[in-house]
Amino acid sequence: MKRIKKIIVSALLAVFIGLQSVPAYADGSVGDPNIDNGGGGLQSGTSSNFWYQTDDGVRVTIVDAKTGEEKSQSIDYTNKRPNDIAVHFGKNSKRDYTNGMGLTASTGTYTYKNPAQALPIIVSDGEYYVSSIDEIRSYFTDEQVVKAIASDMSFKFEDLVNGDYKLMIEPIVYITYNGTRCAMTATEAALYNIKTGGDLINKFGPLSHKNLPLAMFLEDDDLGYTAWSGSTTSRATDSDIINYLGVGIVSFKEPDEEVEVETSDYEYRVDTDVYTSVTVSGGKHTPDNPVTVIFDIKNTSYTVSNIVYPDGASQLVWVRWHTPTTPQKVTINVTVIGGASSSKSTIIANIVDLDENPPPDPTAYDRNDTFTPVNPPNKAQRTTAAWSKYYAYWVPDWVWISHWVWHTIVNPDGSYSGYWQDHGHWEDKGDWEFDQNMFSASLSANMTITPDEKNPTKTGRTMKSGYGINERVTATVSGSGEHTDIQDAVTYFPEFKYKKYWRLLEKVSGGYEFKKNEYSTYNNRTHFTPVWYPDGSYTPYTWVIDCWTPAGMLSVNLADSVTIKGNVYDDWHIAKTY
Repeated sequence: MKRIKKIIVSALLAVFIGLQSVPAYADGSVGDPNIDNGGGGLQSGTSSNFWYQTDDGVRVTIVDAKTGEEKSQSIDYTNKRPNDIAVHFGKNSKRDYTNGMGLTASTGTYTYKNPAQALPIIVSDGEYYVSSIDEIRSYFTDEQVVKAIASDMSFKFEDLVNGDYKLMIEPIVYITYNGTRCAMTATEAALYNIKTGGDLINKFGPLSHKNLPLAMFLEDDDLGYTAWSGSTTSRATDSDIINYLGVGIVSFKEPDEEVEVETSDYEYRVDTDVYTSVTVSGGKHTPDNPVTVIFDIKNTSYTVSNIVYPDGASQLVWVRWHTPTTPQKVTINVTVIGGASSSKSTIIANIVDLDENPPPDPTAYDRNDTFTPVNPPNKAQRTTAAWSKYYAYWVPDWVWISHWVWHTIVNPDGSYSGYWQDHGHWEDKGDWEFDQNMFSASLSANMTITPDEKNPTKTGRTMKSGYGINERVTATVSGSGEHTDIQDAVTYFPEFKYKKYWRLLEKVSGGYEFKKNEYSTYNNRTHFTPVWYPDGSYTPYTWVIDCWTPAGMLSVNLADSVTIKGNVYDDWHIAKTY
C-alpha cells in the first residue's frame, strides 16, 4: 500500500495591497519535495538592525541520496543583487555544520546567482509577504528549475534525477546587523547567535529564530535529519534550529523497496562490553513483514528479529557482545532479511590493547634541557547519545462490504415475488501506524590529581618534581536506554607531550586510579614526575572512554593540575656526621 505524505500548511492571514501575481512555472514536474514551512509576524527593526521583506534566497547543494555526502558545490540563489554583503560564512551546507564544522565569518566577496525563473517568496514576514509552501514545492520540483540547477552544478540532469542524488535546500536572509550587511542561513544564524551570546536573537528573534528556520523543515525523516514536529508559529531554540530546521530535501525517486543495510567499522578495546550497530532501511516493514538482522561474531550468531519501521524510514539495530582478551581484527558478517529480499555486509572490528605502553621508570639522572610544555590534547568527545526504536500498532478502519442477495417468495396463488437482502459483512480496512520509543544516555566525569600520599614535602597541591602523583577519576552514566558503564580511562602526561607513553587506569571502589607502580617503593598507585620538569603547572590529561551505547561510544576529555616548585634534590643536604 503506497503511503501518501501528509501535507500540513500553516494558515496565515495575508494583507495584500493591490493584486499580486503568482509566479508561473513550467508544466513538467520532477522530484518528491520533503518540505514544509511555518512562521508568523515580525517586529519592526531599527536604523542599524533591520531586514527588508523578500531580501532572501536559498542555498542549494546536491547530496548523495543514501549517505547525505555532498556531491557538489553549494550555490546561493536569490532574486536580489546583494553586492553589499560585508560578512558571510562561506558556502557551507547544514550537513557541514551538523558534522562538526565550526562557524567562520568571511569578509570576502559574497557570491550568488539570480535564477532564470524567479524564486517564490521563501521567508514570510507574516503580513504582506507570505510564502506559499505549494509554490516552494512546485518551484523546486519544476523540471526546468532542476535542469538549471544541474547545469549550474556541472551535473548531468539525467544523473541528478536517477535516484542517486537529492537536493538539500536551505533558506537564506540578507540582513543589516549592527550596521553591517550580512548573509546567513538558518543554521548559521543559530550558530552565530551562540557566538554573540544571544545578541542576534535579541535584535532579530522573530526573523532569525522563527520565520527564517521555519521557512523550511522536513515532513519526514531524511538523510539523518528528523522531521520537525514542534511549533510552527513560535521561536525555536538554537539547538532545534541546528538539528531540525532550516532545511528542505527534494528526492527524485521512490525509495528502493529492497531492504538495505548501512554499516561502519569499529575500534574496540580488549576485554570490553560493546555494542555493534547497523542501520536498515528500504520499504515499509510491519509486524506482518518484519526485518531480521543476524550478526555473526566469533563463531556466535546473534539474531535480532521483529524489526519494523515505516516507509521511507530507517531503523538502528544493535547487538551487545564482549571483545576478546587479546588484540586482533574481528570480522563481523551481517545478514539482513526483509520479506523476499536480503542484504549482506561486513564490519571490521579492530580490537586494541591500551595497556601496552606504560612510561619507563624515571631516574635521578634524567635530563631534558630543551623541553617546552604543550597544551593537553582534545580527543574526540561525545557525552550524550540518543536513539530510537520503531514499533507498530494497528489502527482499525471497519468498512461494511455489501453482498446483496435476492430472496424469492412463492405466493399462495403460485406467483413469485421476493426481496433483496444485504448479506454483507464488516471488514477491517485499517493499516499499521508507527511510533517510536526514544532512548538516551549521558556521561559526566571528574578527574583529580594530587601529590602522592608518601610525598613528605607536599603543600596542598604544590610539590617538588621527582615525586609521584595520584589520580582519581569518577564517572556517572545515566539515561533511559541500554548502555555500559565506562570501562576504560587512559592518562597521558605532559613530559611526553601527551604522546609515546600513557597509563591505563584501573577500576577501584568508586572510580578509577593508576595501577600499582612496579617502581614504587611502597607499591603505590602513583606516577613519578621527572626530576627535570620545570616549575609551574603539571597537567596530566585523561580520556575517559568505552561507555558504549547502541548509538556509539560516549567519551569525555579531562585534565587537572598540580604545581611544581623545586625538585626532589631540594630535600637533600650534605652534612658532616659525628
